[in-house]
Amino acid sequence: MRRSRIRHLGLAGLLVLGSLTAVGTLPASAADSPIDSATSAASSTSSEEPASAGLLDAMQRDFGLTRAEAEDRLAAERRATDLAPTARRAAKDAFGGSWFDADRGRLTVAVTSDAAPATVLAVGATGAHVRTVEHSARQLDAAKTRIDRLHAPAGVSGWHVDPAANSVVVSVVEGERDDNDVRRFVGLAREAGPVTVRTVPSAPRTLAAGTVGGDPYYTGNVRCSIGFSVHGGFVTAGHCGGAGGAVRGWDGSHIGTFQGSSFPGNDYAWVSVGSGWWTVPVVLGWGAIPDRLVRGSNEAPVGASICRSGSTTHWHCGTVLAKNETVNYSQGAVHQMTKTSVCAEGGDSGGSFISGDQAQGVTSGGWGNCSSGGETWFQPLNEILNRYGLTLHTA
Repeated sequence: MRRSRIRHLGLAGLLVLGSLTAVGTLPASAADSPIDSATSAASSTSSEEPASAGLLDAMQRDFGLTRAEAEDRLAAERRATDLAPTARRAAKDAFGGSWFDADRGRLTVAVTSDAAPATVLAVGATGAHVRTVEHSARQLDAAKTRIDRLHAPAGVSGWHVDPAANSVVVSVVEGERDDNDVRRFVGLAREAGPVTVRTVPSAPRTLAAGTVGGDPYYTGNVRCSIGFSVHGGFVTAGHCGGAGGAVRGWDGSHIGTFQGSSFPGNDYAWVSVGSGWWTVPVVLGWGAIPDRLVRGSNEAPVGASICRSGSTTHWHCGTVLAKNETVNYSQGAVHQMTKTSVCAEGGDSGGSFISGDQAQGVTSGGWGNCSSGGETWFQPLNEILNRYGLTLHTA
């Protein structure tokens, strides 16, 4: 039975459309600025609709919040998202990164210790909390770029810039830290710049799956999940299919063809739509919440809550943990990924990551599952749109 379609008969005309739309420790050099007590968060300019009861229920379940706490967090995250570009401009060359601090309920912006007092005051005046750090974001990004040139062994799962730790965090698979190749990689990484090493339970893997009935789309004998509608088709994960490959929908009928695909290096693709299929700006809630309308693609900051829709495990929420991470899959490294605490399983690949009503990216891979937990990476959406010259279909 097409359970996901039966569940959405109330959305006129969406019986088919539904299938288509579908840390390191803080270094001793870092310190909080006293300017925090003299500033307040800026008002949100977001036009997002009020959060649905289902979304709030999911956040209560996955974050352990009360209903009021979930509502307050969403409002604070919208303010932080709106504030981030302004605060970054105010920091100028002293910018050390930014993230949403859930405990404070506001955006934190790192500035280097050599920043002019006027710069620190300017950042604080935006309403952000200010933290003083040793290294600028430019220095950390340069260190990560140097590490990207290294050959990573299988025991290294990935690396990313962590603004809160003010270093590049290298993740090593549990039990592999003493491996000679891993130790050599970590040693070379430390020569590239400030590095913190952390241990993860297992290596990342992509989340495609063999064919099973009743789920969104298939290519060959692989099942994956649709990400976001764009004008003319949809975006998804690159490891799900190569350019020219045919795509079938949940009912087995022809949807379209992969027009572009990149993996490894990147993990994104887009599929043209035809044969009676068409696109709408909707992400499936799978009955956990009402289907979500997509209204834009403003990027949520590190620390913000984020939710994922996929054809295997449906709707789950978590937190943005890191950006611009290099993930070392067995097929090769993938760059500029965003890491989250959201769980996922095989078949969820390509599915939608969304924050409020803002599209964030398409599911790539991860470790763990939705029974015991784990981490999942997504390829940021705006990079995919820019790469292929696509326009997001919005409500």
